[in-house]
Amino acid sequence: LLSLAQAEGAPAKNKPKKQRQRNRPRNKRNRLEDSGTPTTSTSDSASAMPGEKSGQQDATAPEKTREQVMAEREAKKQAKLAKKQKNTNTNTAAAAAAATATQIITEVEQTTITTKLTTTTTTSAKETLDLPATVTAIKEREVASTERPAENGQVGEAGEKSREQIKAEREAKKAAKQAAKAGKAAGGAEAPTQQFSNLKVAEKAAPANDEEKKKPPLTKAERRAIQEAQRAAKAQGQTKKPQPAGKAPAAATATATATPSKEPKRESSSPAKTAASSSPSKAEQGTPNSERRVKLFNHLVCAKGDSLFINDPLVHPAIARLGVQYAKRTVVGSNARCIAFLHALRQVVQDFETPAKKEFGRSLDAAVKHHVDHLHKCRPLAVSVSNAYKQFKNQLTQLPADAAESEMKELLEHFIDTYIENQIGKAAQAISGFLQEKITDGDVLLTFACSSLIQFICEEAKRRQVSFRVIVVDSRPGCEGQEMLRRLHATGIPCTYVLINAVGYVMAEATKVLLGAHALLANGYVMARTGTAQVALVANAHNVPVLVCCETHKFSERFQTDAIVYNELSDPNQLVRGDKCQLNNWAAKGKLLPLNLNYDITPPELVSAVVTEVAILPCTSVPVILRIKPDIGY
Repeated sequence: LLSLAQAEGAPAKNKPKKQRQRNRPRNKRNRLEDSGTPTTSTSDSASAMPGEKSGQQDATAPEKTREQVMAEREAKKQAKLAKKQKNTNTNTAAAAAAATATQIITEVEQTTITTKLTTTTTTSAKETLDLPATVTAIKEREVASTERPAENGQVGEAGEKSREQIKAEREAKKAAKQAAKAGKAAGGAEAPTQQFSNLKVAEKAAPANDEEKKKPPLTKAERRAIQEAQRAAKAQGQTKKPQPAGKAPAAATATATATPSKEPKRESSSPAKTAASSSPSKAEQGTPNSERRVKLFNHLVCAKGDSLFINDPLVHPAIARLGVQYAKRTVVGSNARCIAFLHALRQVVQDFETPAKKEFGRSLDAAVKHHVDHLHKCRPLAVSVSNAYKQFKNQLTQLPADAAESEMKELLEHFIDTYIENQIGKAAQAISGFLQEKITDGDVLLTFACSSLIQFICEEAKRRQVSFRVIVVDSRPGCEGQEMLRRLHATGIPCTYVLINAVGYVMAEATKVLLGAHALLANGYVMARTGTAQVALVANAHNVPVLVCCETHKFSERFQTDAIVYNELSDPNQLVRGDKCQLNNWAAKGKLLPLNLNYDITPPELVSAVVTEVAILPCTSVPVILRIKPDIGY
């Protein structure tokens, strides 16, 4: 009866379950439950017990299934761990088998090496017996080295050592072959044994190198400390007292051997330095100015004495004479130097003879270049001279190839004459014409040093019967203003002569400042006699206009903002006035060298205008003039 009642109640229970299945989503868990409901119901119905036992089984069945799932998961984990342990055991077994296989291979190869050695060597029985002994010793050492990592359980290192062993075996084969060849040549077996011993020494040294490589790298602080220590050691070595001349070579060799082999260049230069430091008296006698000069002015060219000029058979006498005049400052001034150069160049052209089987233009160009180099050795060329030489070279390239030599010489002489007339003579007249409109009665013109262009302007104003006076400012050591004073006084112009230290007192009287120029740079700076910048600065402070008179053949493409980048040094003895001067006998006063600069740089802010043969222009218009006349430029 109970079973029938349960069977009748089963469909009633299944109906609400089917309705729930239709309403809820079909996920994986619900599918499993839906699929498991009929089986569980049938099993429950089949194994149902009467009374309360059936209800207890239905309540306890789902709890047991969860525990079983957890147990199954733990069983799976244990199975995976067991598999991993089995894999590790198999790997260790395989490694051990590989190690034994490599040992067998090495033994076979070593036996082949011994057989080869025994066949190649034809020495006595004692020597032949030594070779197997060495080979067996090598075998024992290698077997011990391969067995140690296996005993320690280091599987990863065993593979690496096996590779090293393979390399060692290859080297052993090579050494055996070389030993066999040497044995055939020398008739003995001592060389192979020595090579085997060297090989084992190298193998022993390899782990030490590996240990050195494994050392941790140095930190930045440690590297800096090492570098500072090295610098301090070098400084101490340089500040040591100089040794006598007899000990200098020994010290040089000692330092050369003590220095490491990583710096061969320093080793080669160290003996010269030690020799120079060991004999300071000789160095001071040989090159005193080079040791005394400040590093800031090392690049500047010094004046040369008469003893440095040697007669050169390839130099024309006119060029040689002009070089001496340049060096002794007999010919001074940008225009004067340019005119003297062109006159000497005309004589060179007149006396030139074309070599056999050569062209006139190319051979003359080479000869003129040699003469210009000689003049540059005597004194650095002025900007005006460099521009004139550039124009002359340009004219050489334009000579007709079919013309006779005499005609080409006439063309070059005509070019030189027209260059002097146009670029210097007519340019001065044009500049004077622009300034005559600015000079009026009662003007006080202030000028500095001596300028042929300023002299010409003042003389033209005197011819126009303009009442004015000139203040000539001068400075040592050249005192070129005295020559300017003499020339102006000869024409009847009233003048006042002061030194540059009194320019501040007389600047209040001046109405205009006229200055000459050695060159006008492309950035608008004026390069002129030393002291020009000071006069322009004082004039700017007193609101006096500053006019720079400069021809366009003095324009330069060079940029310069100070007087140290490029300048010329005169003789320092010119600064010594007499026996009572403090600079007297300056060569005996230690590291003292008077600095005598020829030129200074005046910034464009201190210049009101530049008067040229083209027009009165600002300093910033120099690039425009260079672009209009591209043939001008240095």
